[in-house]
Amino acid sequence: MYADIFSGFMKVSYGKISLSGEIRDIVVADAALTIAFALIFSGGIGGLFSPSGFIYFVPIAFVAVTLSFVLHEYMHKIVAQKFGAIAAFKMSEMGVVITLVSAALGFLIGIPGATMIYTSRFTKEEEGYVSLAGPLTNFAVFLIFLGISVYLGVHPTAPYIQKMVGIVMFISVWLAFFNMLPIYPLDGSKVLRWNKGVYAAMMIVTFLFLFSIVGVELVVYMVFALVVALFFSMMYSGMRLF
Repeated sequence: MYADIFSGFMKVSYGKISLSGEIRDIVVADAALTIAFALIFSGGIGGLFSPSGFIYFVPIAFVAVTLSFVLHEYMHKIVAQKFGAIAAFKMSEMGVVITLVSAALGFLIGIPGATMIYTSRFTKEEEGYVSLAGPLTNFAVFLIFLGISVYLGVHPTAPYIQKMVGIVMFISVWLAFFNMLPIYPLDGSKVLRWNKGVYAAMMIVTFLFLFSIVGVELVVYMVFALVVALFFSMMYSGMRLF
């Protein structure tokens, strides 16, 4: 996900973002999302929370979030800079709170921060490419770990490693799905505005990946979430799909 540098509560002056500050922000956001996923996988504080389960899942969540979330945001920055924009990751304190509280309650709204981009000359196509960079990175992570999963199917290893591989695959494709929802300032809103065909292809691939690793029920739920998001997006913007 990336956001315009003047968007909402993430408002920030790029001139105040130092390299050390950016590194601090990405570390805090990474830690918050790691804790959030570990909470979800261990039952959530509002559910059947297991402290031992939480400890078990923290290293797994850290690997998955670092590869899926941090690389996602970094690729937004790299592609934006290729188009001449100023870009840096910025943590949202409110977003960190929402991320942790929602996870503790048993569901996850993962918005600990975003790549903030300032430019006065992005075309819709350039903005679309920048937005695609994050979800496509998630696809790459998914495919790499799918290959590892296939290898481990032939050469079994410790169950913990096998579980880590499966969770990395799930989190990578889940983050791609979440960020491709057509809700501003998520990536999907910009891709859909640029090219509806590309958006449809991305969602088809996302659901194929999801279907390969999760049950039909969860895929149906995510399709429903996408339909609802599309409906409200069209109501808000007056956009037409066809």
